[in-house]
Amino acid sequence: MRLAAGAALVAVMALQGAAVDAQTKSQSGKDKGQYIPTIWVDPDGCEHWVMDDGVEGYMTPHTNRQGIPVCRRGNVCGVMQSDQFFATNSAHVSKSGQAKLHQFFRQNQATSYIITGHTDSRASDAYNMRLSLKRANSVAKVAKRSGARIADVRGYGERQPAASNRSAAGMAKNRRVEIICVR
Repeated sequence: MRLAAGAALVAVMALQGAAVDAQTKSQSGKDKGQYIPTIWVDPDGCEHWVMDDGVEGYMTPHTNRQGIPVCRRGNVCGVMQSDQFFATNSAHVSKSGQAKLHQFFRQNQATSYIITGHTDSRASDAYNMRLSLKRANSVAKVAKRSGARIADVRGYGERQPAASNRSAAGMAKNRRVEIICVR
């Protein structure tokens, strides 16, 4: 990824020095035909390039099956087992769970957080997707009350198991909310 990002950066830097004759409607001649590239990094660590006329792309050649760039994931700084924080089929965080989460977010020094919810495979995919997102949102609400900045909230349902769903112990590991620290 670093090699591809470095090559893209060199290409972007080369564009900075080169005047381009074509004008777009959005430029209206204000930049005298010179494109000005910018690079920015999203909360997942994906590096983007964008030109002043709105054209944008990713600086990584690696994508998943849906065509979404695969970037550095960030540091999973907390895994909260759902069984300790939620009742079965519930997205309400218990009082003791809220206290633990408040303490976690107050002690951690991340710039922002990405909260991801996960389930085991016992219910339907649609149900698990809804439940995992609801649980992630519940943790995000506690985080916000603790003063934490939330970059994103996601529900993955049963799609990213941490263990096999063939045993009770494996299913318990899959019922979790992960907190990814963005530093």
